[in-house]
This record gives sequence, structure tokens and C-alpha cells, in this order.
Amino acid sequence: MSLVLNGRSAFLAAEPRTTLLEALREGCGLTGAAACCEDGSCGSCTVLFDGEPLRACTLFALQAHGADIVTVEGLADGESLSAVQRAFVETDPFPCGACAAGFVVLTAGALALDPDMDEAAIAELTAANVCRCGAYGAIRAAIRAAQAKLRTAG
Repeated sequence: MSLVLNGRSAFLAAEPRTTLLEALREGCGLTGAAACCEDGSCGSCTVLFDGEPLRACTLFALQAHGADIVTVEGLADGESLSAVQRAFVETDPFPCGACAAGFVVLTAGALALDPDMDEAAIAELTAANVCRCGAYGAIRAAIRAAQAKLRTAG
């Protein structure tokens, strides 16, 4: 199958039962999307699928044929982190980090769609993924910091 992966054309071979998460981690070496629940309940494997945040463990790799997939690794421009990644690094909201990549990608996708999310929308966004440490307040602060960085950059 062919797709655009982190801005580059890619060709992948995958068995029909292979999930997109497995293909990314094992076939492409992109391990940023975490394999935590593997049933779609936590969001640690969130990727952008044609611009929309989706959970890679709930999709078959073959469903990505022709799609534009962005992983947490693809948010950066070479060695330069994106504004969202920088905001999360600077605010350091994650006690353990298992959910970090999922929240960063979720935030990047959500802010691309609605850069002016209000507090209610940010709260709803953070409820979409699971942080086992319960650091939702700190994650919401990181999202607000990402909004500020995007406003000053754009």
C-alpha cells in the first residue's frame, strides 16, 4: 500500500490483520505512538489521519492506503520541534509520559482545526485520552501554552 507518512511518500506491506499502530511501530520504526491499551480506549497511539486525530490501534494498516498519516515524530520539522511539542516540553505536564505522544498529537490536530478553543473545548479534548497519572490540569495548561505559541507564530 502507498500513503504519505510524515510528509513523505511511503510504501508498506502489511497483512490484512495488521493494525496501523503495528505497522508504524514495527514496520516503520516510528515508536512515538504508544502501544498501551490496544483497544482504542486510552488514546496513547493517536495519529493524524488526513488531519483528524484517530487511534492507530483501532485501524487496520490497509485502511491507511492513500491517506496522509502524521505521527508525533512527523510534527517536528527535522530537529526543530513544532510549537505544540515545544509547549508540552516547556510545561512538562506528564508525571510518567506514557500518554504524552497521544496528547501531543491530539492537541496538534485539534488546534489545527480550532486554534481558538475555549476552556470547555479544552476540557472536552483532554477527556478524549487517558492519563493514568491524572495530570489533566497540567495537560490543559500545556494546551493553553500551545495555543499561545501558535498565536505568536502565526
